[in-house]
Amino acid sequence: MSEQPENTPHTAPVPAPAPDSAGEREQHDEQRAQQRVVRLGSQRFAPGEGPLPDPAGSHYERRIRSFQPRRSRVTAGQAEAMLKRWPDWGLDIDGKRVLDLDEMFGGLPVVLEIGFGMGEATAQMAAADPGTGILAVDVHTPGQGNLLGLADRNGLTNVRVANGDAIILLREMLPPESLAGCRVYFPDPWPKSRHHKRRLIQPDFLTLLAPRLAKGGLLHCATDWEPYAEQMLEVLTAHPDFENSQADGGYAPRPGFRPLTRFEGQGLDKGHVVHDLLFHRR
Repeated sequence: MSEQPENTPHTAPVPAPAPDSAGEREQHDEQRAQQRVVRLGSQRFAPGEGPLPDPAGSHYERRIRSFQPRRSRVTAGQAEAMLKRWPDWGLDIDGKRVLDLDEMFGGLPVVLEIGFGMGEATAQMAAADPGTGILAVDVHTPGQGNLLGLADRNGLTNVRVANGDAIILLREMLPPESLAGCRVYFPDPWPKSRHHKRRLIQPDFLTLLAPRLAKGGLLHCATDWEPYAEQMLEVLTAHPDFENSQADGGYAPRPGFRPLTRFEGQGLDKGHVVHDLLFHRR
């Protein structure tokens, strides 16, 4: 390293000039927003700005979970949507309060959607049926941000995004008969035999869900994993609180309100068969 000449003064870094035009100000604001997004790339949002990593903490017993959080990085657009809309349209499942769905959705009937991926299908259903509120639950931060962005850009005020464990939401935070329906589309099939106990559609889950559904409320499941479809049909048929909408006791045709997603289309191209199950609470 060369030495600095003795007669060279030490000078402080020259600060960047303040933007003096609308275009420069816009660019300056965008750069600051990008810096904030980079900081949020670790998915650590300040309380109230976005979802917490583990909202329920250690308040509840440790048990086998049907989901596994995916830790992929949020994009700039997803982070900005989160910062903009989470305070009004997002909630953490902490199990510490009972939700007033009438207040949250302005009196609309509410459907619970468990696991929404990146939210494209949820946004399509919300746009097609603005008279129904959708309480969409997932633990995937990029998907949460993506759905909030879709809802914001398309003016979908009937969507709320919940972060955390749907079991805690059902058990601790939803009043009896507060849901018009529940949707479980393409849940993790946990294909290995030793993991079947992690599948969501089990007798205990149905027993927990049933009292939260209004009488006649619809549980709609869909999967492209044949063994899981068979288990779903067996478990739902045997449960005393649910009744198959199909007279023959089998699978239902895909209803028009469930969009054909890109993921599903890829599966169909590979020869996968998608099964829909529509059961009503007795």
